[in-house]
Amino acid sequence: MKMVQFTEYGGPEVLQVIEVDRPVPTGRRVLIKVEAIGVNYADTARREGHYVVPTPLPFVPGTEVAGVVCEVGEETSTVRVGQRVVALIESGGYAEYASVDERAVIPLPDGLDVQQAVALPVQGLSAYHILKTMGRLEQGETVLVHAAAGGVGTLAVQLAKLFGAGKVIATASTEEKREMAMQLGADVAVDYTKESWKDEVMRATDGKGVDVALEMAGGDIFHQTLECLAPFGRLVVYGVASGQFTRMNPARLMGKNLAVIGFFLPQIMRKQTLYQQSLHELLTYVQAGKLTLTIGGVYPLEQAADVHRLLQSRKTHGKLILVP
Repeated sequence: MKMVQFTEYGGPEVLQVIEVDRPVPTGRRVLIKVEAIGVNYADTARREGHYVVPTPLPFVPGTEVAGVVCEVGEETSTVRVGQRVVALIESGGYAEYASVDERAVIPLPDGLDVQQAVALPVQGLSAYHILKTMGRLEQGETVLVHAAAGGVGTLAVQLAKLFGAGKVIATASTEEKREMAMQLGADVAVDYTKESWKDEVMRATDGKGVDVALEMAGGDIFHQTLECLAPFGRLVVYGVASGQFTRMNPARLMGKNLAVIGFFLPQIMRKQTLYQQSLHELLTYVQAGKLTLTIGGVYPLEQAADVHRLLQSRKTHGKLILVP
C-alpha cells in the first residue's frame, strides 16, 4: 500500500510517498480501507517537530480516517467487515489502509458520506469539548469564538447555538470570513485585526463581557481576550497559532473569579465513553442537517506536501481532505 511519511523534521518537502506492506489486524484491531483523510494543523506541527508531545521518526501523520472495514482481529467484538466507519487515531492516517483499535471506530449513520465524516473528529470534537466539557457552557451564556471561519471556529459557532448560547460573538480577519460566521449563526462579527476589537466585544455585551472564550492565537490576543471575560468567565486555550507564548500573573484571575483552562484532544480520546458518545452525537447533528460542514478541497494522497503548503498559507476555507 501507499503511505506518506517523514524521516526528518522540516517543511512540506520532507513528506515522502512510499510503498509498504499492508498491515494485518490482530487482537482488537481492525483494518480500514481508507477513503478519506482529514488534514489538520497538528499534522504540520508534527512535521516541523513542534507538536505538544514528541514526534518519533520516522512518522506517518494523519489522525482522521474514514472508509470501510475490510479485516478484523480475532478479538474484535463491536465492529464487522463491511461497515462504513470513521476513526480518530494518534497517527498513521496518511495511507491507503489504516490499522485501528476497534474502540476508536464509530459507524457512520446512513446517508453520511466519508468526506463529511472525516471533517468532524478533530475540529468537531475540539469545538464540542471546548464548549461543553472544559468551558461548561450554560443556557443563555455569551460565547466568544476567535478564528470563527476556521475548522474549529465554524463548528464552535454552530455548536454554541445548539448548546443554548444566548449570544455568539465571532472574530475573523476579513469581511468574507465574518460574513461566513454570521451565516453559520453568529450574532456579532468583529475584525480582530483592529486595535479596537476588544471594545467592540464589550459593547456587544453591554459592558458585561463574555462567559466562555475560545482562544488559540496566544500573545496579545490571549491577554485581550482575558480582559473580555465577564465575572466567572472561562477562557479555554487550545492552541498558540501565533507562536507567541504568553506570561500571565495568576492574580489577574482573582478579581472577577476567572478561569483559564487548557484543552488537548488526545486526553478526550483516552476517555472512551466520552469520545464515542460525543462523536456519535456530532455525526447525528450532521445527518439531521443541524451542523454544516465546509469542505475546502479534496486532493490525492500524493499531493500531501502541496496540501500542507495550502493549509499553512491560511488562505483556505473549510476542511482539506486527502483521498488515496
